[in-house]
Amino acid sequence: MRIAVLFAASLLVAGCSQLSGTPPRATQLTPITPSRTTGSVPATSTGQPGTSSAAPAPGAPVAEAIDWVEAAGPVDGADFRVALRGGTTTALGDDVAFTTPFGTSCMTDAKRGAGLACLVNLIDPPPQPADVYGAWKGGWVDFDGKSVQVGSAHGDPGRFAAGQGAPLPVDRSVSFGDFRCRTDTSALVCVNFARQTAVSYSDAGIDTFGCARQSAPPAGIGVQYTC
Repeated sequence: MRIAVLFAASLLVAGCSQLSGTPPRATQLTPITPSRTTGSVPATSTGQPGTSSAAPAPGAPVAEAIDWVEAAGPVDGADFRVALRGGTTTALGDDVAFTTPFGTSCMTDAKRGAGLACLVNLIDPPPQPADVYGAWKGGWVDFDGKSVQVGSAHGDPGRFAAGQGAPLPVDRSVSFGDFRCRTDTSALVCVNFARQTAVSYSDAGIDTFGCARQSAPPAGIGVQYTC
């Protein structure tokens, strides 16, 4: 649990501030700016840093997203199987949790499905549907490989009740199940190898790669992309 201990102080400051949410605004998701560059690459105990390069731009082939993620050296997955909240560390078993340099927090929940949920500080989150009541989380993004759902109602923190995972270093990647994720200083890209799909997360917006296309969302969901 090396990283969880080293970064405990930063996680205590971050807490679960993302869960509080902000009032939704009736605006569209803003595309991610294609001309991002990555920051410096820190060395870690698991090996050499990955190759620093720009994350794939919106509309790029899914192969480009997969290549970018695979170009990053892997971290030790055991360091990302714990969460920290209020000074309490919780072992996650087979689940994985991590945070990015720009504040996105992600976690799996095997008991509720094989997908990845991320809390993203979206500048323009999808507005709360008129027929949805309760605590609307416009930046809650679910990705299970074949679909991406942005914005949903959550009366409690759900899987994030355990807190947040350790920071995923820039230009390194973490693997779990059919997924692998890599972050730079402004974007996180996660791929699902079984479905050959990928998602890019940033404060500026959510982009999909592969077969997923925007479709009519089910009740209680802000925006949906499906294959």
